[in-house]
Amino acid sequence: MKKREPISHIMTKSVVTVNQNDDLKDVVEKLKSNSIRHIPVVNGKEVVGIISRTDINRLTFGALFEGQEGADEAILDMLTISQVMTSKPKTVSPDAIIRDLAEIFVKEEFHALPVVDNGNLKGIVTTTDVLRYFLEQYD
Repeated sequence: MKKREPISHIMTKSVVTVNQNDDLKDVVEKLKSNSIRHIPVVNGKEVVGIISRTDINRLTFGALFEGQEGADEAILDMLTISQVMTSKPKTVSPDAIIRDLAEIFVKEEFHALPVVDNGNLKGIVTTTDVLRYFLEQYD
């Protein structure tokens, strides 16, 4: 097993983002259309937050009850991304070691972290990326 592999080898480099002034409906659309679970919230290239599918699911009823889509729309219209996102999320450097990242995921119970270099968003890395990497070590 490669012991000192950097995060840059497993992170997603083309990151789907939202601006904190966008609508929550934009977040929902991007989550669905890109089949992703986490979206960094940016101000320019600076990461100011992260929002997850779980954050959205806590607000909406559509997945639980038939015919509640109108209620979901009203909730999404009432709230802003800034009210729902995790502000000032923990970030990691692209040259951080994958093993260290795995420890962060275990201890902090995060499922995704923005990858930042010199204050600029360079990627995103998830628990799925780490698991995929570890599975490849067994091939």
